[in-house]
Amino acid sequence: MGISFSCPFSEYNDLETGLESVVVKSISFGDNEVKTATRSVSFNGRNSRPTIMRSLGSGKMILEGSVSFERRELETKVLIKAPSLDKEKSMITGSASTEQNQVDNHSSRSDITTEMIPRSPLSDSSHPKHEAALKLQKVYKSFRTRRKLADCAVLIVQNWWQLLDFAELKHSSISFFEIEKHESAISRWSRARTRAAKVGKGLSKSDRAQKLALQHWLEAIDPRHRYGHNLHFYYVQWLHCQSREPFFYWLDIGEGREVNIEKCPRSKLQQQCIKYLGPMERKAYEVVVEGGKLFYKQTGELLDTTGQSNDAKWIFVLSTSKALYVGKKKKGTFQHSSFLAGGATSAAGRLVVENGILKAVWPHSGHYQPTEENFQDFVSFLRENDVDLTDVKVKESDLYPFLIL
Repeated sequence: MGISFSCPFSEYNDLETGLESVVVKSISFGDNEVKTATRSVSFNGRNSRPTIMRSLGSGKMILEGSVSFERRELETKVLIKAPSLDKEKSMITGSASTEQNQVDNHSSRSDITTEMIPRSPLSDSSHPKHEAALKLQKVYKSFRTRRKLADCAVLIVQNWWQLLDFAELKHSSISFFEIEKHESAISRWSRARTRAAKVGKGLSKSDRAQKLALQHWLEAIDPRHRYGHNLHFYYVQWLHCQSREPFFYWLDIGEGREVNIEKCPRSKLQQQCIKYLGPMERKAYEVVVEGGKLFYKQTGELLDTTGQSNDAKWIFVLSTSKALYVGKKKKGTFQHSSFLAGGATSAAGRLVVENGILKAVWPHSGHYQPTEENFQDFVSFLRENDVDLTDVKVKESDLYPFLIL
């Protein structure tokens, strides 16, 4: 059904002063017929009572509508009824309101709302609440901007060392052959010293600090940190072929890119990459000792390794600055070298902790291969922090059973 209104006035203000009648036309479609009904609605005064109009139904439904004008407010109501029922099925009510705003060209503006809502005081730019809202928005936006900048700064702190790794890889692989001028012997030794410093970081803080085992040096140097044990197979192959290409260039781009060793397929080599923690990341693994119990420094939660599966292995390293880090081992992904990004340690091994109480510990690490002196340094660290070692089981090596301190 369609409804049309005809209004003979040229300006909006005439609605308020001179509206007396309106013609309403309804069109009904149904039963292969089109019926048209025209009806005139009169308005006496500005607050005229609404006149009810009935549209011709199609035999399936009846629509009733009312139109009322009160000054600048137009209200329409449409009621849908079934012909066999005397009760309403649904009702759609709408109201339209218009308000005239004085602009430069005195144009009119119309706002459509589902109900008559009084004008909010906040819409007035001179209202104190409006000014307060604007000030609050400005403060929030400036805070959000500072927060984003701070997040960027944190990301830079976390990832700067990774960017240096990739720059070194490019220099020693692709760029190695792109540079027309050959690298001098002094430059090569300088680059080798820089790489060796990665695995020797922390050695100056302790006379008995232990660096990575030689076969895992490649893991620390490799920006992808592929598992050192796997890289060693390809390193031996590289030595035998006597290639003049640098190892990582040979492995990934050069003559050795198609080499696939049976003991360590290339798919396994690429898949097993050790996670090296940055300065900010390793804070989540730092553990402190308070009252003889082990707590995570960042969260304050008690360390407990017994709630995991029986096959889970928990590993630890003690840095040369006496910071203890503990985490669950994941072969080929997270190992002892992960905590300090390949740096030197005072001690490394495995442990069992229940509700913050140390139950067992043994010095076993393929990456660092700790000595007896390293283990004694760890025991001294525990005693200095009032850890009760009376019932702690210690496994010195795989050849000996658990011993009691």
